[in-house]
Amino acid sequence: MRKQNLGTVKFSTVVYAGLLAWSAAASAQEPRSISGESVRPAAGSEIWASTDSDGTDVVKVLGKALLNFEGREKYAGIAIEHAKFNPATGENHEAERIYLDLADHLGADWRWKARIGTDGKTLLGNAEFRKADWSQSVFVEREIVETEQGLARRIFYTFAGISTDVLLNDANTIALTAGVQEFSGKNERLHLRGKYVHVVRTDIGLSAQLDARYYHSTEPGEFDYFSPKDFVRLLPLIQTRRFSNSGWMYLAGAGFGAQHSSGGGWQLAKFGQLRLESPRSASDLDVFAEAIYTNDSISGGTNYDYLMARAGATFRF
Repeated sequence: MRKQNLGTVKFSTVVYAGLLAWSAAASAQEPRSISGESVRPAAGSEIWASTDSDGTDVVKVLGKALLNFEGREKYAGIAIEHAKFNPATGENHEAERIYLDLADHLGADWRWKARIGTDGKTLLGNAEFRKADWSQSVFVEREIVETEQGLARRIFYTFAGISTDVLLNDANTIALTAGVQEFSGKNERLHLRGKYVHVVRTDIGLSAQLDARYYHSTEPGEFDYFSPKDFVRLLPLIQTRRFSNSGWMYLAGAGFGAQHSSGGGWQLAKFGQLRLESPRSASDLDVFAEAIYTNDSISGGTNYDYLMARAGATFRF
């Protein structure tokens, strides 16, 4: 059994309890005003867990205290995360992160959100700027590589990209994404992705999709994460996305296709997704849960399986 850092666990517990205490104190007061607007405090938590067929397990637990919360598209506060990485080989690693957690509108048509922070040594997090209808977006993410060398040598990636939708007609859309992923060391990865979506039945939210993805690595095999020179995946999908009368969203999707990497042959590509979201119009809560299965990941190669699940809830006082 690998050793755990008890001091880190205690620190995480104390900080998380402090966040909840701060939020409770805020909730005991009447909403205050900043620049003439009411301040509506909230608190929330999230959990993120993954496992793969190589034996790597990752768990991240996050608590957040929001000074103001007006729904999933407008909030401001801080978040504390405790991350535990158990790689397939090598030592376990644990980390504490602190983030600014922000989201707001920019005019009537644009939205932005950012969770930017640090583990005390480097910048981490993600940010997105998008159209309100999700038709265009710019995004960036920075995170550690969850392999033995990635954790021991502190190998990070920074992924930045843009996406846009091309509406062909009411039933057909093409979504295009391009990005660059820079890793610690010399490797840079160019990503290109296109997804064709055909609406089969609007009454049940049923669509047929073809997801095509390609990436090229400039320094393949530099460290122990999966990094062929070229990788391509073609994945036909069936997806249903429905809303209840009260606005809850339910999504389910699955697909089988083919994938190929340099130095290997064509293999079966698999994907599955389940997702639940609270009503988008809700201003006093935000709840989500999601599970994803795939055999395509940054740390996996051939004969690989990856499962991720995450959930979160934010409640306004």
